[in-house]
Amino acid sequence: MSEHIKAKRVTTHVLNEMKLRGEKIAMLTAYDYSMARIIDGAGIDVILVGDSASNVMAGHETTVPITLNEMIYHASSVVRGVKRALVVVDLPFGTYQGNSKEALSSAIRIMKETGAHAIKMEGGREIQESVTRILSAGIPVMGHLGLTPQSIHKFGTYVVRAQEEEEAKKLIEDAHLLEKTGVFGIVLEKIPAKLAEEVAGSLKIPVIGIGAGSKVDGQVLVIHDMLGITQEFSPRFLRRYHNLNREIHGAVEKYINDIKNVDFPNDKEQY
Repeated sequence: MSEHIKAKRVTTHVLNEMKLRGEKIAMLTAYDYSMARIIDGAGIDVILVGDSASNVMAGHETTVPITLNEMIYHASSVVRGVKRALVVVDLPFGTYQGNSKEALSSAIRIMKETGAHAIKMEGGREIQESVTRILSAGIPVMGHLGLTPQSIHKFGTYVVRAQEEEEAKKLIEDAHLLEKTGVFGIVLEKIPAKLAEEVAGSLKIPVIGIGAGSKVDGQVLVIHDMLGITQEFSPRFLRRYHNLNREIHGAVEKYINDIKNVDFPNDKEQY
């Protein structure tokens, strides 16, 4: 049995040890108690309470609209369902950019009101001051580089990032800067696999990829995409492990049919 499976709790220290051993880190999103309980029980290493809740839970087109209060609601629900995984919570758009005091205040609220273990922030040099201030309060921070969905209106598109030399150079610099500042890990989203491999190989901290190839230290997917609950989203990096959309649809159709035909409830299903 691997060391991390025996670990009572996955911590940032455990993740570092996994990287040193070459053991890959498995990470998924969750937004509610029931799902968190299932994936924690299955042995997931890290649960990300992602601002992707804005898309898959609230139906927004981007991650921008979700509020700090909404993230706290989702995160506190997740934490109640988790016994072993490290729970990381996204700081939502507008709660840390350009104001390090507000960033600290946002991070403190998440830690105090949810019981989560760490927060995640998008960006490099431009958020360094906020990262430093949050770390000074003893709150673990995870970085996020490459495609940063909160900046969608700046990019104007969800295409692969850092394909040009200048952007790739900045990403490498930002990754090293974040490590030096003290983040415990970095998510790299939708960047060329070769660049991701170079970054992961040059950092001591774990690098988790989403659309960043296999040569990083772990992978993360959005649970609704991985289970096939969402169907509209089909990027190259997404592997669907199930088609729950079809299964749930079929189950509901059968339920409706059984009610219409007075087959449910039957004699054994009533008092």
